[in-house]
Amino acid sequence: MASLPFSATSFHSTFISFNYKARNPNLFFLKKGSSFTFSRRKFFIKSVASDQRQDLKEEGQITEEASLDTFVPDSASIASSIKYHSEFTPSFAPDHFELPKAFKATAESVRDSLIINWNTTYAYYEKINVKQAYYLSMEYLEGRALLNAIGNLELTGAYAEALKKLGHNLEDVAREEPDAALGNGGLGRLASCFLDSLATLNYPAWGYGLRYKYGLFKQYITKDGQEEVAENWLEMGNPWEIVRNDVSYPVKFYGEVISGPEGIKEWVGGEDITAVAYDVPIPGYKTKTTINLRLWSTKVAPEKFDLSAFNAGDHAKAYSAMKNAEKICYILYPGDESLEGKTLRLKQQYTLCSASLQDIIARYERRSGEFLNWEIFPEKVAVQMNDTHPTLCIPELIRILIDVKGLSWEQAWNITQRTVAYTNHTVLPEALEKWSLELMEKLLPRHVEIIKMIDEELIQTIIDEYGTEDLDLLQEKLKQMRILHNIELPESVAEMIAKLEKISVEAIESTEEDDVSDEETEPTAEEDELEKEEIEEKNEVPPIIEPDPKLPKLVRMANLCVAGGYAVNGVAEIHSEIVKNEVFNDFYEMWPEKFQNKTNGVTPRRWIRFCNPDLSKIITKWTGSEDWVVNTEKLVTLRKFADNEDLQSEWREAKRRNKVKVASFLREKTGYIVNPDAMFDVQVKRIHEYKRQLLNIMGIVYRYKKMKEMSHEERKASFVPRVCIFGGKAFATYVQAKRIVKFITDVGATVNHDPEIGDLLKVVFVPDYNVSVAEMLIPGSELSQHISTAGMEASGTSNMKFAMNGCILIGTLDGANVEIRQEVGEDNFFLFGAEAHEIAGLRKERAEGKFVPDPRFEEVKAYVRSGVFGPYNYEELMGSLEGNEGYGRADYFLVGKDFPSYIECQDKVDEAYRDQKRWTKMSILNTAGSYKFSSDRTIHEYARDIWRIDPVVLP
Repeated sequence: MASLPFSATSFHSTFISFNYKARNPNLFFLKKGSSFTFSRRKFFIKSVASDQRQDLKEEGQITEEASLDTFVPDSASIASSIKYHSEFTPSFAPDHFELPKAFKATAESVRDSLIINWNTTYAYYEKINVKQAYYLSMEYLEGRALLNAIGNLELTGAYAEALKKLGHNLEDVAREEPDAALGNGGLGRLASCFLDSLATLNYPAWGYGLRYKYGLFKQYITKDGQEEVAENWLEMGNPWEIVRNDVSYPVKFYGEVISGPEGIKEWVGGEDITAVAYDVPIPGYKTKTTINLRLWSTKVAPEKFDLSAFNAGDHAKAYSAMKNAEKICYILYPGDESLEGKTLRLKQQYTLCSASLQDIIARYERRSGEFLNWEIFPEKVAVQMNDTHPTLCIPELIRILIDVKGLSWEQAWNITQRTVAYTNHTVLPEALEKWSLELMEKLLPRHVEIIKMIDEELIQTIIDEYGTEDLDLLQEKLKQMRILHNIELPESVAEMIAKLEKISVEAIESTEEDDVSDEETEPTAEEDELEKEEIEEKNEVPPIIEPDPKLPKLVRMANLCVAGGYAVNGVAEIHSEIVKNEVFNDFYEMWPEKFQNKTNGVTPRRWIRFCNPDLSKIITKWTGSEDWVVNTEKLVTLRKFADNEDLQSEWREAKRRNKVKVASFLREKTGYIVNPDAMFDVQVKRIHEYKRQLLNIMGIVYRYKKMKEMSHEERKASFVPRVCIFGGKAFATYVQAKRIVKFITDVGATVNHDPEIGDLLKVVFVPDYNVSVAEMLIPGSELSQHISTAGMEASGTSNMKFAMNGCILIGTLDGANVEIRQEVGEDNFFLFGAEAHEIAGLRKERAEGKFVPDPRFEEVKAYVRSGVFGPYNYEELMGSLEGNEGYGRADYFLVGKDFPSYIECQDKVDEAYRDQKRWTKMSILNTAGSYKFSSDRTIHEYARDIWRIDPVVLP
């Protein structure tokens, strides 16, 4: 593209009036010819946009009352805005207008438009003092923002035309944007989908997170497997964020708690840092509403820099306080194998909670003015904790209300229990966070005091619920439900149980005396002793639960979430049932009204309308309008046309165009050349044993082995050509997951260079999987694998995205698969594997040595061990699938158990794909059945059932 030099004197744009007015309401910006003058109080701008607006006004097309911010810019004013930003808000040298500079200037131009709606949104919320929902999440997996923002603003065409005038294509400019490294998996993507839906549906809300400098990591695939390097997403700056240097809050660690006058607690000393706000506007689709994602970055005050030490040459000491503060927001999920790693993670979680709660309370106080009433705080504020990471919201809110605002314990506890709600995302034990009490006491001493008070409140509630007649039951409930684990009971409770035990023993002795035999023959001493033992055994009183000094003392964060919040929800129907019946069954029995289901959803804007324009046009044509983009119920209309040959033909053509794009993308990213006429079979998600990428690749190995045993003609007759695509990151310290990545890439290196197999089978691992990669792969996918061990995937969201794009799923009855299968139809979903209620029994059977592996499974393991896929030693990986018990063995995730069912189901996939008319119908019905899985529906349910907020449409 030609480079275009720009001159400031050519700039005319209504965008700048918006920007300056938004940021400087008292500052007047006036342009006369090529000179700029400033004055105050009044505001006027002479521009191309205002000239056009005057023409429309004279023609009677707009009224005097219509405000300037309702004007829709055309491509000329947009081009002028881009020119302005390329020169006056520069991050690049002024000489040329290359793609990186074009992206930055374009994004800043879009941001100007967002800021007007953004400021208007929150000014209105402040004015009417509306109840708001605050969503706290350690992850936001946003993806690229440019195309999403201009799509929501309905300016895609205008921006494409403007950039064309400036010498660039919109798509090329958009590709310059790095993915925001603020998340890793479904948890973060869900949070971002929710923000999109909240804005689109006009719900008053606000997101809070952390501004990670390097995110999780950037993934490279080498001959050694996965390698991690720091993600550089902020290297060129982030045009969407605005630093709010005037919005910052103190956050404290360590120190001690002292009692002041009248028993008031004060947390003093320790390490002090500052959390600074960075705001990112989130626009709704076809609405003025633009909500906020506030991200916290950490620093210390300048006086913490030790100038004397620096001048003395001790540079490390001089800036140690700065580095300690800054590193809190360096990495998403720092490795927690070491004490330092655990401490850093806990610091991250507390920083998010403390800064966000202080901000929420400050906003509440500002809105309340002189009518401040803490009792109605829950009527104006709802705080949603996205999994257990923000659990410290509960003690932090109590701390602020008691120690800073002067409320009593009873008031603070009551307010907190009516304000905070919890979304559970997992049944995996390692994800139900448990923190060392010792670490927490050092880092957050005041919060441990509060948690102990909450624990005592919970104990009293349990006693009130279950009484003291059955001490065995009571102590079992306390063992399962307490927040503090392996910690002695509060003194008052221990004394009460001891007294009850004593009374029970005395009652036993009294019974013995009353039961003295009237027989003439007295029992022998031996008979008497035996009878006493029998009575004692029968009436045995359980001892008070004593801590085990060999085990760590823990704080169970999930239990704290349930006890301290007013609502608990799972994220799929089957998951919510597991939450109620297994994970938190004791709590559910006591508080059934707290527990709800809110099946996850995905935004149809990003995940079909913008990432799959070809299919979107077809859907719009056959449903009669674009209403489906917001009202996904309209997708059901496609069902009545599923057999229509014209629709099927258009559908297949759109899918193939997307497959051609994927093939080009794979060649660019991996060097592998794949045939777009082969079936595209995809599994992209975080690498974890329970998600069973290992089952997938072992199925591929079996397929490859069978191919090698056949002649060329037999292979062609027996197998449908497939391109098997993997993507996802293994956590840096998760050794087994990294072995799986290595195994997949080794299989690919062998299969893809086998001339006998050719295009009949390809295996491709896409490095550095993220939202942008997903937006490329999903529209071109035909079969998607969601094959987790049943009962272990909370919901999943990628399964919804694939179904929405007409991709057919193969999977177990796990997470949202259950509901997807119900909606798309059993005949349009490839089901295999054990069900959730069978898993415990199957593991028990394995432990007892009763499991007999399928010969085909043993065949695959032997084939891998033969070295056909290279010299790497896969003994540890294969060994994890063997034996009956032991850490890292015994096939805990039941790969071997489900293997025969899986490969037989894959035969059914091949059979269906050979009949392209049948396959296309299945594809159409998957899109039609995905109507239920819009995040708009999920947000409506959250708003109605948990947050109790109403939409607020801007005037």
